[in-house]
Amino acid sequence: MRYATKPFAFVIPLLIVAARPGLSQPRWSGELTGDAAFATQTLAGADLRTGGGFGVNARYRLQPHLSAYAGWEWHLQQSTELLPGQTLDLNDTGYALGLRFEHPLVSGTAMWVRTGALYNHIEVGNEQGKIIHDTGHGLGWEAGTGFTIPITPRLGLTPGVRYRTFSPDVTLAGTTRASTLSYVTTGIGLALTF
Repeated sequence: MRYATKPFAFVIPLLIVAARPGLSQPRWSGELTGDAAFATQTLAGADLRTGGGFGVNARYRLQPHLSAYAGWEWHLQQSTELLPGQTLDLNDTGYALGLRFEHPLVSGTAMWVRTGALYNHIEVGNEQGKIIHDTGHGLGWEAGTGFTIPITPRLGLTPGVRYRTFSPDVTLAGTTRASTLSYVTTGIGLALTF
């Protein structure tokens, strides 16, 4: 008889933790992110070093778990192989627009997935900091997943992983090469609802 109540010793605290609220649910939210970027393939035959970047985005909640997002991001990666003897900076900047689905878990934490379109370009800079080529903007896509961990009812941390890709033409030393910039980001953001 004394053992019959033991399962409740685990269930009751779990229910209390699960009842904690997550982030509040206003229509609008904003997010600032920072991340590391790991290339998943070569760019025009050249290896890329691990890079990093940051971004900002705004979200508008369409339904309780579905939001539309739009934002701007910058990522820097480097290569020593695009032009022999030179280390070139690849500044990938542009815009993202898509949908984000967020489902609540226990302790107010939520899991999110997002997918959307990119409108990006690469500025190639030399060792003196001069831009020697701009690919022009082109379309691409991204997909990602992560968690929202509430700090306060309006502020939360958003660790996540994303895959991003687009295919610009790169022109260096008078030669144009078709290429694909493809990388995975791992990072964390700070989200604010308002």
